[in-house]
Amino acid sequence: MKNNAIVGTGSYVPEHIMTNFDIEKFLDTSDEWIFTRTGIKERRIAEKDQATSDLCKVACERALDAAGMEAEDIDLLILATITPDTHCPAGANWLESKLGCTNAVSFDVTAACSGFLFALHVADNMIKSGVNKKALVVAGEIMSRVVNWKERESCILWGDGAGAAVVTQSDNGAQILSTHIHTDGPGGETLLMPGGGSKTTPISYESVDKGLHYLKMIEANKSFKVAVNRFAEASEEATAFSGYTIDDVDLIIPHQANLRILQGMAKKLAVPMEKVYMTIEKYGNISSATVPIALDEAVRDGSIKKDSLVLLTAFGGGLTWGSSLVHW
Repeated sequence: MKNNAIVGTGSYVPEHIMTNFDIEKFLDTSDEWIFTRTGIKERRIAEKDQATSDLCKVACERALDAAGMEAEDIDLLILATITPDTHCPAGANWLESKLGCTNAVSFDVTAACSGFLFALHVADNMIKSGVNKKALVVAGEIMSRVVNWKERESCILWGDGAGAAVVTQSDNGAQILSTHIHTDGPGGETLLMPGGGSKTTPISYESVDKGLHYLKMIEANKSFKVAVNRFAEASEEATAFSGYTIDDVDLIIPHQANLRILQGMAKKLAVPMEKVYMTIEKYGNISSATVPIALDEAVRDGSIKKDSLVLLTAFGGGLTWGSSLVHW
């Protein structure tokens, strides 16, 4: 069986930049405090009239252009997001319409920060099964609308943006050697959006007043240790599956959660930070979209070269984690 390949990537971040100095104006914090704890200097914020599908549309168009394809060529469209335009219809349905993917079936995948790797796993296996031929895998978030901007420890982390990849069976392009995904449901309450679902209070004046619709981080220190371990486990799983070791990897593109977590991952894997591609300083944490945005930038700035062995890895709420090894 032929490997599937990533034959085009694309990304988009909003033009509006919010720096740490901007946050200083309305929160009791400082650029030094934020950067020291997170590695973040600035993040992008969507305009009021922009929805998640709008960010994804641009990223997808750029990926299609890089692949030399049209929207009509796509028969599978998967959107990874926790901030869809609406919960019904799915965010992918809105995106399908805006792109003009008239021959595609579209649906969302919800796996928080690991979302892109989950969507890539689904697309890879759908094509291998023969059900689909050409997939557009995209992750997009407008995190700025689901965080409490009065909560200093959390709101400083997040940003908005989207990244995409076109996947098809091909001897050309970046060969997807393997994809791996995992979940730990009992650990899911460490990153939680409690309001608006069937389990808790439906949307009401009371639930809004209590801030139940904001993303909440619980036991951050515990999550830090778990994240480092899962990042490392997923990375070693992907390399071992294809007969490689971490030392064989030319570039690691991880979910951009927090600089300290990435440093912890590198230390645990015994790899130099020079091998870890980072965008966190300028974009912050964009949940599911960080991996494809970083992947696209690494392709376009030349960090990924022909024959590069690239490791994608992520950890997120759910709990979810995953990895993929790609040979360029």
